[in-house]
This record gives sequence, C-alpha cells and structure tokens, in this order.
Amino acid sequence: MPISGSTAAGIVESIRDLVDRGVLTGGDRLPPVRGLADTLGVNRNTVQSAYRQLVTAGVAVSRRGAGTTVAGVPGTVTEGAARGPGIGSPGTLVDIGHGNPDATFLPDPATVRLSPAPPPLYGTSATHPELGRVALRLLGPDLADRAEDAVISVTAGAVDAIERLLATVTVTGDAVALEDPCFLSSGTTTRLAGYRVFPVPVDGEGMQVQPLRDALAAGARAVVCTPRAHNPTGVSLTPGRACALREVLKEHPGVLVVEDDQFAGLSRSRYETVIPAGHPRWALVRSMSKSLGPDLRTALVASDPETAERLSRRINGGTTWVSHLLQRTVAAMLSDGAVRSQLSRASAHYASRNRVFLGKLAEAGLSSPSVDGLNIWVDLGVPSTAATRELRSAGWIVRDGALFRAGGPSAAGRGAGVAGAGGGGAEETCVRLTVHELDDAEMDRLVADLAVVAGRCL
Repeated sequence: MPISGSTAAGIVESIRDLVDRGVLTGGDRLPPVRGLADTLGVNRNTVQSAYRQLVTAGVAVSRRGAGTTVAGVPGTVTEGAARGPGIGSPGTLVDIGHGNPDATFLPDPATVRLSPAPPPLYGTSATHPELGRVALRLLGPDLADRAEDAVISVTAGAVDAIERLLATVTVTGDAVALEDPCFLSSGTTTRLAGYRVFPVPVDGEGMQVQPLRDALAAGARAVVCTPRAHNPTGVSLTPGRACALREVLKEHPGVLVVEDDQFAGLSRSRYETVIPAGHPRWALVRSMSKSLGPDLRTALVASDPETAERLSRRINGGTTWVSHLLQRTVAAMLSDGAVRSQLSRASAHYASRNRVFLGKLAEAGLSSPSVDGLNIWVDLGVPSTAATRELRSAGWIVRDGALFRAGGPSAAGRGAGVAGAGGGGAEETCVRLTVHELDDAEMDRLVADLAVVAGRCL
C-alpha cells in the first residue's frame, strides 16, 4: 500500500489522496500503527496521530480489536416508506413503519386567505414579521422568563434547524449528546457532520440524568432533547425528570441546549423544559411537519439573541431564507379557527387510536412506554432485526429499533433505557410502529403477529 509521509499531516494527506483516487475504498483496513511506522521510519505516535485525524474527519473508522479501516459512504435512513424486498407487491405488505401523520387530518393550505404583500427582495428580513408575531404568541407562554429576550428564526424544518444550530457551536470531532434511541434524522445528521455522539439513554420519564451528567463531563458541547412525544419511543418528560435535567445543565452554561418539540401542535402532554433559567445558550424548535404537513418545510425556532445571530449567519450562507410565501401561509394557517379545530381533531385521533392499540398490546402481554405522538415503541424481547424480517413475512413493514440508536445501528443495545436491550452489548429488541391508520380488526391481526414473533400465545 503506497502510503507516504514523514509527519502526521503528510500521512493524512497521503491516505486521503488514496481514498479520493479509489485505491483505498470503504472497508479496506489500514496498516497496523507499528508496521506503518516502521515502513515510513517515523514514531508510532505520528501514525497514531494521523489515524486519529482521519477518524475525526470521517475518512476512517477505528474499532477496538479491529484496527482502523477506511470509512464507506454513510447510509441514510429517513422517515417515510420503509423500502425493502417485497415492497413492490401491492396489497401484500402493510407499511406501519413510515412515521407519517395521517394525510386526511392535514389542513389544506389553499383554504386560508393571504393578505396582499409586496414581493420580498434580497436583503429582506429572513423571518416574515407576520409569522414572527404568531410564533411569539404561540411560544411565549412556554418560554416564560426567556420570552422577553427570545428571537424567532424560521428554518426549513426541524432537522435543518438542528443541523444549523449544532454548527453554531461545534466543529468536526466535537461531541454532541443525543437521546438514545433518537430521531432517525438527528442521528444521521450528527454522524454525517462528523460529530462524536454521546448517547444518553431514555427511559419512561425521558432522558436519563446520570448519563447526561457523564456526557457533559466528557466534553459534550451541545445537547438535543425531546421534551414530549419522543420519536421513536413516545415518551414525554415528567416534571421531576425535567427539573433534575435542568439542575445538571445549570452547571454547564457554555453548552447549547436544543429542545426538539416536534409534536407541539398535536401533543397531549404538557411541555416540560430542560433549559435552566438564565441559561445563555438555548433553542426551542417547533416543526410544522406533523401538524400542518411535511411539505411546508417550516420550523419555528426561538433562541437567545447570540444563538439567533449565529443561526442567521448559517441560514444566510445556505438557503438564505425560507420562502416568505410559505411563512405567510403557515402564519395564516396557525391563525385560522378552522385549521385549529382540525388540529384538535387530529390530536384526538392519534391519541385515541394509539390508546386502543396499547390496550390490545397489554392484553397480549406486550409492553410499550409510549404515551404521546404518532408512533408506538414495542419491546418484543427478541432481536429486533430478526423480528422485523419475521413481521415482513407476516405482511407488516415495521421499523427496526436498531436504526434509532444514537451511535448508529451497530451501537444497538449499548444503553440501558426503554430499549429492550438493557445494555451490555446485547441486541436491540424493540420495534417502532405507526398504527393510527389501522382499524380495530387490523390492529388485532398485528398484535397477534407481534405476539407470535415475541414467542407468546394468545
């Protein structure tokens, strides 16, 4: 292998050049540190430093006992249809892994009237004033003492907001604390950005306290937390847990705290904040995707002035702004009585259908911590990847719980929380289901199939 270089930087440049030219590809193992050091006539520390830089840059992956290998192109997993073998056979598979809202409960943007407005030009404020006012009215009560100084920003959805917010305080190689399991796109985004992920397990009360304390002590520069209707588990923070998390975060004023309140417009749970009073770096993100529809690509972000300014620079350097036509539409929809009534009906629908399904699960001896949101997190007590295959054979497409691990699917089972794995390197045993579109008979059939896969008899 023609690796060259007499310094760490030189070795890094040589290996990156080999990767760029296709001489080295994903999965190729790099030479052992001692062997390459002897070949190049350099100190072993020089090679170790080079390998560390490659790992930080995402060019290589290092695993204990397996050496250092070239990283492949990371795969991405997103919400929506869970594609796989058999998906092209209409009527043979029911997709309950999609994570989508019910389209019949999404308001039609065409039903709201927009007042005349001059077309925005370059240099126009990125946040339309009408949406800014509506956002402050909606978010103000939850911001409490932070409302007076809060600045409203608008991003192209929650994932866009989180990606740009993290970039305001972190660089490649920095550590970010994420819930474990976590939202699909949050985990993917942080890994693609080259951040080190510190998984913080979630239990029935939300993000766990001691693991968060450990992550902060280890150098996490940002924390992303879901206050309610956590995706995938459906868990919401309890008042006591939120208070305990605030006490931990209070000791780390330099850390950016991001709350991803993605189900705010539909949630049946009370909003509990983890942001300490007077905390200098914070952001509350509320997406419109679940309530008004994913295609509006809009999220509201309330944050402290400095974070808002940094976020603005990130937005201006990329998309520049979210279309004011979309912003005005969102403002009109959020202010429309008929739309608000439809959102109330949607919230009741999701809660009612999930409650029925949870009751059927309990009768079958299956457990779930889910209390709110679009999805149900079920512990089958057997490896989730195998369970997912068996359920597909029975006609169901579900989401493998291993996909939601904060450290990626290969990290399944390392945390102790609502994941059935329980830690110690065991396999993930949970799956995520989106069942609010099923009727009672379909739910009965699904529960029966889940029980069979879990090894139970009805």
